[in-house]
Amino acid sequence: MAQVTVKINGYSYMVGCEDGQEPHLIAMAAQVESRVDSIKALGNTSGEARLLVLAALLLSDELHDVKAELEALRAAPAKSARPAKPAGELAKTMTRVNQRAEEIAAHLERP
Repeated sequence: MAQVTVKINGYSYMVGCEDGQEPHLIAMAAQVESRVDSIKALGNTSGEARLLVLAALLLSDELHDVKAELEALRAAPAKSARPAKPAGELAKTMTRVNQRAEEIAAHLERP
């Protein structure tokens, strides 16, 4: 089992993973760090635990949306399956997901 040290919000965490999965684990930590940074950019944050909870909620919201889209694609009949989205549309979808995550975080920050 490999051990990887990841850094999130200035704190180092030693995490175990299967051999060969180190780059994936580092990429996942970078995603969490990215969400933490976006929450901190909104200001009015208090405490490490709160930051990590908000980052987890943002990631969970994104995952929920992706799962819902995947289920919708699976439920569509094979004959009427939609063609793959062009890169521009995919970028717009990702931008929309990120904006929604930021809206959720802003809503959670309000007293």
